[in-house]
Parts: sequence; structure tokens; C-alpha cells
Amino acid sequence: MGTFIFLMIAIIAVCVLLVLVILSQNPKGGGLSSTFGGGGSQMFGVQRTNDFLDKATWTLSSIICALVILATVMVPREEANATPIPATPPTPEQTETTPAPATDATPQDAPAADFQPSLPKSN
Repeated sequence: MGTFIFLMIAIIAVCVLLVLVILSQNPKGGGLSSTFGGGGSQMFGVQRTNDFLDKATWTLSSIICALVILATVMVPREEANATPIPATPPTPEQTETTPAPATDATPQDAPAADFQPSLPKSN
């Protein structure tokens, strides 16, 4: 169980980092790079920052995929400890049946299907 908890904490930490990297990017090419350079006068700053954020996004997403696959493989399942189900069902055993002894039905044991209560006569 300790391995599972460690992997879940690692996955959550990498997810938070990935969210921060994605939010620092601007879909129009500005983003964090425009904060450092401001315009096209910078020769290296804008392009390097965009490349870093792009590579960080792909790297972090790959790490998340690897951790999820690792968690799936490493965590033991309860199905492995269960007994296997046989491919063919077992045949039922033939047992001798003995008839039940006949009993005499007494009026106390008989159902009251024909019972009709008598109502008092009104005057």
C-alpha cells in the first residue's frame, strides 16, 4: 500500500507542475516569454523560453503517463489472490431421494379456505 500512496503523491505533484507550465504559456506566443523580453528585439530570450515551456509540457505529460502505467503494474490486485473459476461447471451428484412419510391432516392443520364468519342478525 505504501507504493500506491507514493505513486499517487508523485502523480499529483507532476500534475500540479504540468498545470503551472501550461498556464504560463500564452496561446498567441506571448506568455512567459513576453514577460522577459517584451518584444521582438530579444534574439534568444523569447525563442528559448517557448522551447523550454514546450519541452517541459511534453516531458511532464510523458512522466505522468509512465507513472500511471507503473502504478497499474505495481499495485497488487485482489483478483490474483482469488481462486480461479473452473472452465466447465461441475456435474451435480446423483443422490437417492426418499419420499416423505404421509401424514394425516387433522381439522386443525387443514387450511381455512371455506371458512365464512357468521354475522349477527339484525332486527
